[in-house]
Amino acid sequence: MKRILIVEDEPRISSFIAKGLRSNGFTTTVAAEGRSGFDYAMSDEFDLVILDIGLPEMDGFTVLDRLRAAGNRVPVIILTARDSPTDTVAALEGGADDYMSKPFRFDELLARVRLRLRVDHSPEVVVLTVGDLTLDLRTRRARVGARSVDLSAREFALAETFLRNPDQVLSREQLLSRVWGYDFEPGSNVVDVYVGYLRGKLGAERIETVRGMGYRLTDAEHGTPEAEVDSDA
Repeated sequence: MKRILIVEDEPRISSFIAKGLRSNGFTTTVAAEGRSGFDYAMSDEFDLVILDIGLPEMDGFTVLDRLRAAGNRVPVIILTARDSPTDTVAALEGGADDYMSKPFRFDELLARVRLRLRVDHSPEVVVLTVGDLTLDLRTRRARVGARSVDLSAREFALAETFLRNPDQVLSREQLLSRVWGYDFEPGSNVVDVYVGYLRGKLGAERIETVRGMGYRLTDAEHGTPEAEVDSDA
């Protein structure tokens, strides 16, 4: 199991990232300031570091500089509210492996984490398929059988999340975090609204409502027993 160090001083953000990574099979540790983050990273116990820049005691640039000066090559993804080209260049030239600006979408962060941890060179999946539903991740096009379907950016992201997890029940909270990012309202009904949009475009029978749990994408030709699901949005 891969171990991720999160060096972030904002509890809401660090908790959101840690929870999302754990739900995807990673072990996480959080450091709330730069000095302890540096000490953790130097322990050689972690496979990757997610590092903020604006940290107390020791800023992220200093943490990164000291890690690289010490010969520590642990992959580092900078995640910060600073989005100027100067900061981006400074981080990458200072030895960061990747750079993301806040606000961010968790699914993009997860993809970058997996990319940096990839140990083989297997070709990346670019077309997702469940039954007669396909998503081409390069062209951002969706098809149902021979029919092309126009999806908005958010609809496509939601559909991609479902197709990456076929036949799995995804809670509203999981969908909110993966598609809308950390800055969402927990009581919002936006997931239900967008699931309704997808049902209208992809087929109502394709996305099932699992009572009290969330939603599940199935092959339209092989539904789930009626006792387990509620087909109403």
